[in-house]
Amino acid sequence: MKNKNIKKIAGILILSLCFSCNGIAQKYDSTEVKPIHVSDPVGFDTDDPAIWINPADPSKSLVIGTDKDVNGGLYVFDLQGKIIPSKIVKGLQRPDNVDIAYGLMLGGKKTDIAVTTERYTHKLRIYSLPDMKPVDNGGIPVFVGETAPEFRDLMGISIYTAPNGKMYAIVGRKTGPKDGSYLWQYQLSDDGGGIVKAALVRKFGKYSGKKEIEAIAVDNELGYVYYCDEQVGVRKYYADPTKGNKELSLFGQGDFSVDNEGIAIYKTAGNKGYILVSDQGAKQLKVYSRTGKKGTLNQHPLVATIKYKANQTDGIDVVSVPLNSDFKHGLLVAMSNDKTFHFYRWEDIAGKKLKINP
Repeated sequence: MKNKNIKKIAGILILSLCFSCNGIAQKYDSTEVKPIHVSDPVGFDTDDPAIWINPADPSKSLVIGTDKDVNGGLYVFDLQGKIIPSKIVKGLQRPDNVDIAYGLMLGGKKTDIAVTTERYTHKLRIYSLPDMKPVDNGGIPVFVGETAPEFRDLMGISIYTAPNGKMYAIVGRKTGPKDGSYLWQYQLSDDGGGIVKAALVRKFGKYSGKKEIEAIAVDNELGYVYYCDEQVGVRKYYADPTKGNKELSLFGQGDFSVDNEGIAIYKTAGNKGYILVSDQGAKQLKVYSRTGKKGTLNQHPLVATIKYKANQTDGIDVVSVPLNSDFKHGLLVAMSNDKTFHFYRWEDIAGKKLKINP
């Protein structure tokens, strides 16, 4: 009887530990991939990361992450997840997503930039890298003219750099119309004084209306944009505004436990690789073929499901470039709901299921 009671108590304790913070039961899985580093915590609420590769010394690359709050900011981390205090941007009004782009011509020189969406001011905020100095004259208003509730509340952002060097910001919001104009695309350029200006070039993108569209990712080399229509699937379009607004694909339907959230692209040789999407609430990544099926490039089959330690992941980012001795084959950064970002080695994520060498 004593042994039975001990087993019963142990079972209750294990069950209680298998519940996530939102009350959804989650089974313990010894195959969960563990991060090599967990970042210092931010002030309020992590949401989305972006990785900047230092072209002069990849070991000095940076991770920029949003702290999503009415008095939030952008935090900058080294590759061990340590905050770099001198680079933090504070006082942003609920920054949501962030993305990186390389080589925007400003003041006659190529400038790398970090672009974040500031939800409550309805502005893009843009900072030069690696110094994190503002180059936006206080912010660039977007979705101007929209009047419906939350139609200007910014969320997702991804930057497309075209082969001709033109650079575009593709922006999403909390909610919007279902007429195929949910996303707005802006060309970024110098206003003549070393400050970024933006010109609207198109409105596109289907929206189911089920929840929201937050995560957006652009494949510069192949010329596509992907975004998560939450609780529906991943939608694919041409990134080049001159190629039209036809939806090329909708995939991942039925693959996700709760929400399909963060999205990033791991690039391997020959323009191959993977599209990674976080399965929020399930502590796992869904991995799809970057190039699709042979002969049907817009059909993206599910390749693998990878379980990891990050919890309730909104945003992710990934690079395939060797950075340092910790990240010889690339780095995946995933938001976790304890105010941190998790840093994973690509070879740990890939395991035996995915290609390791870029």
